[in-house]
Amino acid sequence: MGMLDRLRKEWFILGIVLVIAVAKLEPAFGVKGGPLMPEISITYVAVSAIFFNSGLSLKTEFADSRLHATSCIFSSYINQSSWWE
Repeated sequence: MGMLDRLRKEWFILGIVLVIAVAKLEPAFGVKGGPLMPEISITYVAVSAIFFNSGLSLKTEFADSRLHATSCIFSSYINQSSWWE
């Protein structure tokens, strides 16, 4: 396996290492109230991206009718519970 193939395979770990290195070099970028606004970006954007990425990695065999039915029932329950208390 060549070096370029290895980097393509391990892109996520490489990205994490790169972000940690940049944070070590420039810590003021992620400070509260800074340009990154971590109080918003971490709370909403990062968590959403993590769940979206996890959803993309699901196998299509797993996404059958049982998963669909479960998600429909769960979202229906959440929707009804938010309306009626």
